[in-house]
Amino acid sequence: MLTKLLTARQFSISKTNVNAFRSLLFNPLCTKIEPTQVTESPELPSWAKVNPASAHEDDDDFVIPSLANWIETRRLDDPRKLVQQFIDETTETDVDKISKILKNRYSSPEEAAQALDGCGLSVSENTVEQLLKRFSHDWVPAFGVFKWAKLQAGYKHSPELYDLMIDILGKAKKFQLMWELIEEMNNLEGYISLSTMTKAMRRLARVCMYKEAIDVFRGIERFGLSKDVVALNNLMDALMKEKSVEHAYEVFSEVKKSIPVNDQSFNILINGWCRARQLDKARKIMEDMEKHGFKPDTFSYTCLVDAYCGDKDFRKVYALLDEMNDKGCTPNIVTYTILMHALGKAKQVNEALKVYEKMKENGCVPDASFYNSLIFILGKAGRLKDAREVFDDMSKQGVAPNGLTYTTMISCVCDHSLEEEALKLLKKMEEESCKPDLGTYAPLLKMCCKKKRMKVLYFLLNHMFNNDVSIDVGTYSLLITGLCKSGKVEHACSFFEEMVSKGLVPQYSPYKRLLKELEAKNMVETKENIEKLMLQAKELRS
Repeated sequence: MLTKLLTARQFSISKTNVNAFRSLLFNPLCTKIEPTQVTESPELPSWAKVNPASAHEDDDDFVIPSLANWIETRRLDDPRKLVQQFIDETTETDVDKISKILKNRYSSPEEAAQALDGCGLSVSENTVEQLLKRFSHDWVPAFGVFKWAKLQAGYKHSPELYDLMIDILGKAKKFQLMWELIEEMNNLEGYISLSTMTKAMRRLARVCMYKEAIDVFRGIERFGLSKDVVALNNLMDALMKEKSVEHAYEVFSEVKKSIPVNDQSFNILINGWCRARQLDKARKIMEDMEKHGFKPDTFSYTCLVDAYCGDKDFRKVYALLDEMNDKGCTPNIVTYTILMHALGKAKQVNEALKVYEKMKENGCVPDASFYNSLIFILGKAGRLKDAREVFDDMSKQGVAPNGLTYTTMISCVCDHSLEEEALKLLKKMEEESCKPDLGTYAPLLKMCCKKKRMKVLYFLLNHMFNNDVSIDVGTYSLLITGLCKSGKVEHACSFFEEMVSKGLVPQYSPYKRLLKELEAKNMVETKENIEKLMLQAKELRS
């Protein structure tokens, strides 16, 4: 299949932002970080629960006939019946029942916990875990259910649930509450682990509180943990991934005489300097690595390959591959996938396809990530027929399509406005029990906004709900902007209001776009309300 593609016609690739995709292809080493996918929420946006008058327009109600049965059997004709359906559902789980209570907006975790008092529902570790995951982007109900469950007779939170709550509070920048919970854990024997402190370090680093993250490491022994190379590497990895390799190197230099570092320590710094495009410093770290008795490995070199690919300096990439072979360091599937993806982005697609031949020479077998990248390249180049063939060929080669494969293919066909094919791919995911994430839905939602397919948009929101996928700031922005462009400004306002009610701060660009549309439609009162909501959102975050 891939060999046949080598002889195919030349084409161009549209410019696109693939940083997130690149991250999935090349997620370095060290410690597992939180997934960038989605978090769960039990609540549909409020506007989706009310069928607006505009839903009677032709585009709004249109559903592709071949998909009508699938869509109609998985959505409500009248979204206003949605809440009542959950109330009447006889197979409702305790998680669903508690979620139904928590979906109301509460001013504090204490108020949310109080709302659960007397509900007569049982509590278990699995129930609390599901609820925390569903509300992981909404700290008030999450902390509310955490507090409520802790007070129930015969129940005790596990260390893992404490860690999950620590992460949710850190994500919401509620650092005082996060530290109070850590101190509470410290009074419970055996509850605090390196995982706990790593979550704290990562959340602090995420908001550029680098000094505070380093202080967590420096004071880690107070919590009965060892200040060892694993803790050091976790800190350095957190700093490096939040674009502060300088701080990571500073800590490394400070403690390397008292803490025996390892090859992973050096690789974190190599990766960090490569990401910062300071390749001379990355090379210097490789030299220091050898002086300390560690040989640069495939990961070390792949960091440099990634950096040179980012600069489209393929001459240096090929020289680096030769250097790797000279030193007996064989490129792996990640190395080749990065190279192929970069060549495709640089419009050297035939060269990208030749990477497969090079892989075969080295006995490197393609995996799902390689196929995902190839599908992405072909799709963006307009060669959808070839992309489809690669997608179909994967299973024949013994490589099962994964969630990212479907997401990539859906994104490609959405770019070409092929809504029937895109929705059929989502349906196939469902049939294959392959769970979609926010990245899967985003291009579909964008396409629905563009085509004014409001009935299908209702369906997608319901589909997201059933898959425990919530809307983040970026997706709210996508919807607000897309609905404004399509003249659905009332819907855009409802999304904006929903966003603020969840404690999220709207991005500036969609906010200004919404104000502009409201001004053009002379909706003065609504415009003033949106401005007040923006001020409210900023005040809550300050």
